[in-house]
Amino acid sequence: MSSSTKVVPVLHPNMHPKTASSTAKSTSIISDEYIPLRIPKWLRRPVQTDKSYSETHNALKKNGLHTVCEDAKCPNRHECWNHGTATIMILGNVCTRACRFCSILTGRPEGLDIDEPSRVADAVEKMNLKHVVITSVTRDDLRDGGAEIFAQTIERVKERMPKITVEVLTPDFWGRKENLYRVLDAGPIVFNHNIETVKRLQRSIRSGATYNRSMKILKLASEHSNIKVKSGIMVGLGESKNEVMETIGDLYENGVRLLTIGQYMCPTKEHAPIDRFVEPDEFLELEQLAYKVGFDAVASGPLVRSSYRADKMIKT
Repeated sequence: MSSSTKVVPVLHPNMHPKTASSTAKSTSIISDEYIPLRIPKWLRRPVQTDKSYSETHNALKKNGLHTVCEDAKCPNRHECWNHGTATIMILGNVCTRACRFCSILTGRPEGLDIDEPSRVADAVEKMNLKHVVITSVTRDDLRDGGAEIFAQTIERVKERMPKITVEVLTPDFWGRKENLYRVLDAGPIVFNHNIETVKRLQRSIRSGATYNRSMKILKLASEHSNIKVKSGIMVGLGESKNEVMETIGDLYENGVRLLTIGQYMCPTKEHAPIDRFVEPDEFLELEQLAYKVGFDAVASGPLVRSSYRADKMIKT
């Protein structure tokens, strides 16, 4: 691992209290009487790995990088890695928020790795990617929320591989326009920020985030340039169909044109429980309804995640 620069955390005044250690969420929010739902057959898939999977895994590990594929336990990581693609997670693997759907560790990050942008570029070049997704944990301990490292990572990757297309999946930057614009000015082709769930469930599911702030960030991104703006929703958390359609409509009104809809999967008993498994026909219906609203590209299905087959969504 290359050298890093330690920084003194500067906590946002609205930041939710966190534990001092970088440990996983430890308080169960599922009652002892809760019986986990049996995973239906349409969510079961065989795990297959080949040479490309190993090469992708080794390139990332050699450069000391994290992937949301592993840290967030994505069910599609074997398929994506077998095709030599991955979503790279920057700014460490400890998040300053404790969202009730996410398996990434919560705590106080110890510092900032200023060499990370170059190491990401090295890994992307070695994997010979045509499209890369760059995401991050939320860093409320940094004044800019990590925007500068995000921008430098985009710039280093594009300098190394001029023909590559870069997609970013970012936190909300507390709604600060200057931080968002620093990332957008670096030239990603897609800006993604997930709304995650319907308005009613925001407070119970998303730590520190709000529905209106996320919509504001998406709107600002859509007005910045001709960048493609993307967002994603999870279903199966207890929302109604009308609430999902309201959210889809709000996303469109705020400039989103690429949309993903997938099944929420509870990582552990410390996370929000699954209310129900949405059937494949319902995902198809939501996809058709979203297209009627006017979206350019929609990926809707039980195993869809925000970065799944990301390269195909931009070809619209």
